[in-house]
Amino acid sequence: MTTGIPKRILLTSRSPEYWRVTFAHPPLNIFGPESIPQLNEIVTAIETDAHVKVVVFDSSVDGFFLTHYDFLARPEDTTRLSPGPTGLQQLPDMLVRLSRSPVVSIASIRGRATGVGSELALASDMRFASREKAILSQWEVGAGLVPGGGPMARLPRLIGRGRALEVLLGADVIGGDLAERYGYVNRSFPDAELDGFVDALATRIASFDKQAIAETKRMVNLNSLPSDAEIAPEWDAFLAALARPAAQERIRTLFERGFHKPGDVETRLGYHVGRLGFADQVGS
Repeated sequence: MTTGIPKRILLTSRSPEYWRVTFAHPPLNIFGPESIPQLNEIVTAIETDAHVKVVVFDSSVDGFFLTHYDFLARPEDTTRLSPGPTGLQQLPDMLVRLSRSPVVSIASIRGRATGVGSELALASDMRFASREKAILSQWEVGAGLVPGGGPMARLPRLIGRGRALEVLLGADVIGGDLAERYGYVNRSFPDAELDGFVDALATRIASFDKQAIAETKRMVNLNSLPSDAEIAPEWDAFLAALARPAAQERIRTLFERGFHKPGDVETRLGYHVGRLGFADQVGS
C-alpha cells in the first residue's frame, strides 16, 4: 500500500472464500488518484488469491456508497499514471479486471453511487440496492463532462439503449426501485433487508466449487462484457472534456455552490447539475 496515505478502501475476510471491501473515505467517499493504488492492490489480490470466491463491495460512510472523481486533485496526478496490465488507463483497467476475474463481485449499494461509484457497480457481477437509500447516477454530462469509467459500454447491455441514454444524458438520480425496474441493479430491498440478503447470497456462493464458479462466469463474460476497444475511449474523452472551458465553468460553479463538501450540492447533485445551464437566464 502507498505509504503516508490513510487506508480509504478496507479489505476484511469473512472467511478465506468470502471477502468484503468497504469504502471508508468520509465524509463523501470521493475517489481520486490517491485511492487508485489501494483499489489496485485489492483487485490484484482478488485476481491472484487461490481461495477467495466472492467479494462484496459496500461502504462505511453514511449516505455515500462511492461518489465521483476528485476534482480537487491536480490533473497531472491522474494523467501521469501508467496504464494497467490490460493496457487501459488505471481506473478503467481495474474495473475491466474486476469484471473478468474468476471471483464473483457484488455491489451492495446503500447511499449515493454517483460517477465512479456507479461505474464500479456496473463493473461488478451483481448489484443490490437499498430501496430507501440507494441513489445511482452518471451525472457528468450535466457538468459538461463525459463519463470515463465504462458506463457507455456497460449500461446499454444492462438496460437497453434508450434507458442508458436517459441515465447518461439526463444526468439525474435513479433511486433503488427505479434502478431495479430498469435493470440498473439486480434487485432493490427494504433497507433493513439488504445486508441479510447480500450476506446470505455471498455465503451461499462461497460454499460452491471455485472452478465451477470461474468457468461459468468466464462463459457468461464471453457473451456479455464489452471489449477493451469499447472501454478505452471513455477515459480519454473524460480527460479531454475536463480541459474544455465549458466543463471548467460548470465545475467552478458547482464548487461555488458547495461541491466536494457535505451539503445540498452533494446530496442533490442531479438537481444542481440540472440547473447549471439556466444560471445566466434565471440567476440561480
